[in-house]
Formats: sequence, structure tokens, C-alpha cells
Amino acid sequence: ELERQVGPLEKQAEKARIYLKKKEELKTYDVNLFLMETAHIEGQLKEVEANCRIADEQLGEANASYENVKTEYEQMEQDMERMEERVASLRERLNQSTVLKGKLEGEINVLNEQIRASEMTGEHLQSRLSSIDREREERAEAKRGYEGQRAEAERQLAAIGARKAKAQEELGALQAEIARCTEGMERGKSEIIELLNNKASIKARQQRYDTMLEQVNIRKAQLTQRLLARKSEEADLETVLEDFQRKLDAVNAEISTLKQAASDMEEKGREWNRKASDTNRKLEQDTARFHKEQSRLESLKNIAERYDGYGNSIRRVMEQKASNKGLIGVVSDLIQVEKQYETAIETALGGSIQNIVTEDEGTAKKMIAYLKENRFGRATFLPLTSVNGRGNFRTMEALKEPGVLGLANTLVKTDKRYEGVIAYLLGRVIVAKHIDDAVALAKKYHYSLHIVTLEGESLSPGGSMTGGAFRNSSNLLARKREIEELEGNVSDLRAEIQKERARLEEIRTAQALLAEDLEKNKGKLQEQYILQNTAKLNVERALEQRNESESVFAGLRAENQELEKQLKEINENKETIALEIEAADQRENEIQEENRLFQERLERNAAGEEAASKEVSGILMEEAQLSQRVEFLQMNLKRLREEMERYGKEREELLRQAEETKKEAEKKRRDIEEIRKTMLASKDSYADFERELKESLEAKETMSAAYKGFFRKREEISKQISDLDKEVFRLNSQREKLEEAKEAQSNYMWEEYELTFHAAMKLRNEEYQDLPAIRKLIAGVREDIRTLGDVNVNAIDTYKEVSERYEFLKAQHDDLVEAEKNLIEIIEELDAGMRRQFLEKFAEIRREFDHVFKELFGGGKGTLELVEDEDILECGIRIIAQPPGKKLQNMMQMSGGEKSLTAIALLFAIQNLKPSPFCLLDEIEAALDDSNVGRFAKYLHKLTKNTQFIVITHRRGTMAAADRLYGITMQEKGVSTLVSVNLIEEDLDK
Repeated sequence: ELERQVGPLEKQAEKARIYLKKKEELKTYDVNLFLMETAHIEGQLKEVEANCRIADEQLGEANASYENVKTEYEQMEQDMERMEERVASLRERLNQSTVLKGKLEGEINVLNEQIRASEMTGEHLQSRLSSIDREREERAEAKRGYEGQRAEAERQLAAIGARKAKAQEELGALQAEIARCTEGMERGKSEIIELLNNKASIKARQQRYDTMLEQVNIRKAQLTQRLLARKSEEADLETVLEDFQRKLDAVNAEISTLKQAASDMEEKGREWNRKASDTNRKLEQDTARFHKEQSRLESLKNIAERYDGYGNSIRRVMEQKASNKGLIGVVSDLIQVEKQYETAIETALGGSIQNIVTEDEGTAKKMIAYLKENRFGRATFLPLTSVNGRGNFRTMEALKEPGVLGLANTLVKTDKRYEGVIAYLLGRVIVAKHIDDAVALAKKYHYSLHIVTLEGESLSPGGSMTGGAFRNSSNLLARKREIEELEGNVSDLRAEIQKERARLEEIRTAQALLAEDLEKNKGKLQEQYILQNTAKLNVERALEQRNESESVFAGLRAENQELEKQLKEINENKETIALEIEAADQRENEIQEENRLFQERLERNAAGEEAASKEVSGILMEEAQLSQRVEFLQMNLKRLREEMERYGKEREELLRQAEETKKEAEKKRRDIEEIRKTMLASKDSYADFERELKESLEAKETMSAAYKGFFRKREEISKQISDLDKEVFRLNSQREKLEEAKEAQSNYMWEEYELTFHAAMKLRNEEYQDLPAIRKLIAGVREDIRTLGDVNVNAIDTYKEVSERYEFLKAQHDDLVEAEKNLIEIIEELDAGMRRQFLEKFAEIRREFDHVFKELFGGGKGTLELVEDEDILECGIRIIAQPPGKKLQNMMQMSGGEKSLTAIALLFAIQNLKPSPFCLLDEIEAALDDSNVGRFAKYLHKLTKNTQFIVITHRRGTMAAADRLYGITMQEKGVSTLVSVNLIEEDLDK
């Protein structure tokens, strides 16, 4: 993203620099143009002001002449106005007489037209009245016809209603009878179902009694057999019981002794377990701390080696350290600071903490050229041959003030050859305990000292103070100290872990010895338990036999009596069941007869119901048709009544209009007579008005001749005054424009450059005297600025920030790309190694599988193949087997026993290559036949050289090959007992 931004920002920054240069050039031209135009405008202003004074004098003289003419003109104008008023009055009166005559003639014509229109309207109204009378008569005739049809339809509707009620009553009776028959049949069916259920229950009871009788007979026979057996064994029971009891007492005593020994061993084992648990827990804690500290140490070393936290330019220079022996290192790497002084020293150093120390100026010069050439940024170099700050501090008495810890360079440790550089950086900085001590010290020495506090506040010479929350994520000074502390912690933890592992090994050895003793004791105890269980079983069996022989006769007699009683009850119940079944059969026949009668009546009533339903449906349809007809006739009657009412109202309205029209025509005829009388009276006054108007016009002509002379003179003077006014206005406008132009020039210079006229005079260049040439230069510069387009002046600073960040991130990106490349190479190496190792091990397993297969099968051939066209790390494996006497085939085509033995061969092949110390097999040979079980057991016994096997099995051959057998028996109900047998030959011989 930054790489995408840097290019455009660089262009914008370059454009901004060109823009600023052009603006500075434009400022020079604008200043000189402003001064020249201002001088030109001031000259024009002086000339305009002189012309304004002359025009004002001429305008005063013209105004005086105009006032004299104006007085005479006003008198003549008053006489002319009076004559004009008289002529206008006479003309108005003549016009009014003429207009009145035309108006009266027009009114007569209008009234005549209105009379003719009224007569035509009357004729139309009479025609419409005749039409309305005819329409009303037609509507009355149609109404009478519809009323007759409605009465007939209502009569037919009443007759249909009676028929409908009768048909519905008959249909209801049939439906009630059908419902009663249906209900009777359903009731009979329910009773039959209930009888069938009762019969099934009775038969089930009968069967149960038969079964009980059979069971009683079986029990009686068994008791008889037991009685005969007990009689033959009763004689020897007492002797056998005493012998078994003596053996049981001896075994119990031995078990008690072994239990006490096992309890002591278990207590000792728990003590060892507690010690082992404590040691193991401490080992885990120390191991976790060790890995954590080691991880932190490696991380800090990596950070220090990569110079993380330093600027891009610093890292770029330190990358050249191997090839440039003159590079010593950054300041933070050359000093050691106690933890309590780290914040103060880092505050005192500020940005100088990233300065680079070199052997001489030549190395510094070479590295500066390297940074310039590659545009990596800037860095500060401290050559040992030129930088020395010893003895620069003069105010030694300040070090004795309260709260002062000393100069900053005395609180750090460094090599003697770097003391001059450290004194240069820190030799003038005083370290105080607290800000209050620092403020007091600064005030006493008039703010001439550079002071820092342990918490990071800084007081600079001159009085400025810097402080607040100290956030320094880079922690450059503490890195070296932390690395040394972590190395010590890692070494201590490694030694402690070795001690704990040795202690744990001793505890485990003791536990193993104790476990062996405990296992031997458990074996002996288990043997005694087996003997105890056998003795208990023998004693209990003897006691049971004795007690049983004593109580068997009493029990048999009681049980025989109970059986006889049960037989009697069973016979009685069987007779009762036979009677119940007979009664149920009889009732079932009666119900079936009733249902047959109900069915016959139901069929007869169903036919009648269908006919009645059809009749009711037909009546309802007729009723609906008649109802629709009555409704239609009712609507037509309503419509005819409304139309007749409307025609009646219209006829009354027409009669009223005809009467009004007749009255209005009579009134208009009377108005015409009145108008004609008025016209005859106005003819006499019209002749008098014409004579008086002629005399007034002759007098007006005489006055107009004299008036025209004054008017011409007045017009000449007015024209002269107007011309002078225009000239004065023009000159004033020109002066205002010049003043506005001058003000605009001043405002432009202030708004654009914040320059006043006097300030601009200081920047005047005498070389620029040609006004058109300067304007041409300004136009060219403005055109250059315009062609630049939109310019972002802030782009210079933005480009600087973004380019520095881009260089920093680019370096990190390059590091990540390089790391990615290295990781990919490592992954490829691992992948190749895994493939190689897999193929090697697969070949070994394939060879071993063939060997084991032949040994287990007694011949044949077995092999493994990888699925083709697939990645070897993800591909499937095909098992090919050829038992003796069969063709080579896939494992999936073999029998179950062959599959199992092939799988066992593969398992043992892997076990042979890398034996495990312990293995558990759960019935893996269950599908094998006896001969293959023997070969499996024999081969398994062969593998016990390196591996201990626990086998869960039910096969005789496997158990015969085992060293020890463990089984679970339940001689008492609900009580499981462990039984073990040791089959090792040496133990059996003993």
C-alpha cells in the first residue's frame, strides 16, 4: 500500500516544489506590477480631479440661467393648463353624449334579442311538457303489468311453501328411522366385539391354567429326583465338612499375614508416589520456566541482532558492520545501566541513544555516503577521534545539592575508550531523584542546567519541562541487562532440572523394586485367595447338602399339597370358562339376528329417503326461481315509481320556467320604450357643446405659439445642464473606479502576500520598468501554475513521512520475504527427507512383512504396494497376499481368517522393526482356525524377547502358550473373583 502511495506522493511533492517556486517568482512580478500600476492610477486621479473642478463651475452658471427661464415658463404653463382643462371638459361632455346615444341603441338591440330568445324558450318548454306526459303514461301502464305479475308469483310462492314443509317433514321421519337402525346396528357390532374380546380373554386364561399344570408336574418330578440324590450322599457329608473347614482356617491365617505385608508395601509405595509427584511437579514447573526464559532469551537475542526498535537507517548501517571494521556500534550497546537509572539515562540520551559510534571520521563519512547513495535515510555518527566531552561540565557545586545523584555519565558503565563519547552525550546532564528536587535545582541555578529525574521528567536550560506517562516500548538500554539476567536464569534452571531428573530416577528405581516385591506378594496372595475360595465353596456346598437333606422331605410334602390344591382350582376354573364361552356364543347369535332385521329396515328406508330428498330439492329449486322472479318484479316496480316521480318534478319545473320567461319578455318591452324617450332628449344639448368647443380650440392655438418659444429656450438650457451633469458623473465614476482599482491592488497584495504598500516598496526591483512586459511575465507564470493543476502543498511533508515509513516497512518486508524463502527451503528439505525416510521404512516393512507372512502361513508370499499416480505422503497402501496353494490376490478377496492372519503379519512386521516395550492385543486371533492359532501363539512367544504382551483371548492355543493366565469367575451371585494361574515351567517344577 505504501509502495503504491510513494510514487504519486513523490510526483505531488515535486509539483508542490515547482508550485512554490513559481509562486515566489509570481510574488516578485506582482509586487513590481502593483507599484507601477499604483503610480499610474495616482497620476490619473490628479488629472480627473482637475477636470471635476472645471465641470462644477460651468454647471453652476447653467443652473442660474435655467432658474430665470423656469419662472417665466411656469406662468405660461399654468395658463396652458387651464385652457387644456376647458377643452378637455368640453370634449368629455361631447363624448359622453355620443357614448350615451350608442349605449342606448345597443341596449334596445339587446332587449329585442332577449325577447326573441324568451319566445323560443317557451316553445321548447311546451314541447318538453308534451313529451313528459307521454313518458308518464307509458310508465304507469308498465307498472300495472308488473304489479299483476308480482301478485301471481307471490301466490305460487305460498303454494310451494306448503309443499316444501310437507316434503321436509316426510324426509325427517325417514332420516330419524335410518338413524335409529344405524345406531342399533352399531350397538350390536360393539357388543359382538366386546364378546369376542371376552372370549379371547377366557381362552387365554384357559391356556394359562394348562401351562401352570404342566409346570407343577415338572417341579414335582424334579423334587423327587433331588430327594433320591440326597439320600445316597447323606452318610459322607459330616466327614467331608470337617476336612474342608480345617483347610479353610489354614488358608485364612496365611492370607491375613500376606495382607499385612501388602498393606505395609502399599503405604511405602504411596510415600514414594508422593515424593515422585512432588519432584515431577517441581520438574514440570522448572522445565516450563526454563523454556519460557530460554524463549525470551532467544527472542531478545534475535531482536538485538536485527536491531529492532532502531530506525531504518541505523539498521542499514549496522548491516555493514561485518564489512566495515570501523563501525563499533550504537550507543545503547556500549553502555550498561542499572535498572533504577534506565528511565533517567534513556530520557537524557533521547534520540542520541541510536547514534552510531565509529573509529574515525573516515568511517562516518563512508557510511553517510552509503545512506545517501541508497536513500536509506539519515543517521548521526560519533567518531572516537573527534568526539570527546570530558571536562565540559563546570557547575560542579550543583552536584552537592539535595536530591542530586550525580552526572548521567557517572551512573553508567562503559569501556574506557568510549568514556569520551559517553561524556559528550551525558556529561552535562544531572540526574535528580524527584521532580521537586529538579525544579528547586533549576531555579537556584537560573534554569541553566539540563536535569532529568528517575521517573523520566526532563528540565532543559531555559526553563522548559518535559514529562508525563513514560512510554518506551523499545527498551533499548534494558536489552543487554535482560539478556545477561536471562542467561543466568537459564543456566541455574538447567542445573536444577538435571538435579530433579536424577532424584526422580532414584525414586523410580525404588518404586520399581517395591513394585516387584508387591507383585510377588500379590501373586502369593492371589494363590491363597484361590485356595480360600475353593475351601469356602467346598464348606458351603457341604453345609447346603446337609441342610437340604434335612429339610427336603418337609418341603416336598408341603409343595405336593400346594400342587394338589392348584390342580383342583385349575379344574374348577376350566368348567367355569366352558360355561362362559357357551353363553357368549348364544348372545352373539342373537345380536347377529337383530342386526339382520335392522339392515333390512335400513335398506327400505334408504330408498324412501333418496326419493324424498329429490322431491325436496325440486321444491327448493322452484321456490328459488319464484323468489328471484318476485325480486326482479319488485325492482322494476321500484324503478318505474322513481321515474314517474322524476317526470312529475321536471313537469312542475318546466311550468314555472315558462311563466317566468313570459313575465321577463313583457318587462323588456317596457324598457325599450323608456330608452327611446331618453334618446330624443339628448339631441338638443349636443349642438351647444360643439359650438363652445370650437371657440376654446382657437384660443388654445394662440397660446401655443407663445409657449413654443419659451419651450425651445428652456430645452437648450436643460440640454446644457444635462451634458455638464453627465460629464461630472463620468469624472466622478472614473475617480471612483481608479480608487477602487487602487484599493483592489492593495487588497490583493495583502490577501495574497500580506504586504502593504510601504512593505512592497522595500521589495521593488528597478530592473522591471516595462508594464506590458511584466504583465506578460505574470501571465506566463500564472499559465505555468494553471497547467500544474491541483497542487497539494502538504504533499512535501506527507511524501517525506510516507517515504521514510515505506523505507522502514520495505526493509521489514524484504526480511520477511527472505525468511519466507528460507522457511520454504526448510519445508522442502523436510518434505524430501520425509519422503526419503518413508520410502526407506516402507521398503523395510515390506521385506519384513513377506518374512512374517511366510512364517505365519507356513509359506506363500506377502507384499505391500503404494497406490500409483498419487503423492507418496498421502497415497493409499495396497496389501497383496498369496497363501500357500493359492494365486496372488488382493487382501480384500480373502476369507475372514486369512484377512485376520494377514493383518497380524503386518502388525508383527512393524513390531519387529521397532519393538515397543509393552503391547496389548484384544482377541486379534478370534477368526483364526486352530492350526493358525498355534502358529500365531508360537510367533507371539518369539516376540516376548523385546516386548511384554497382554492378550485378551478365548482361544485354547493362545492360552496354552501364555506365561500367566488371569480370569474372572462368579461363584457367588453378584460377586466377581479374580483367578490367576502361573504356567511358567520353572515355577511349576518348584
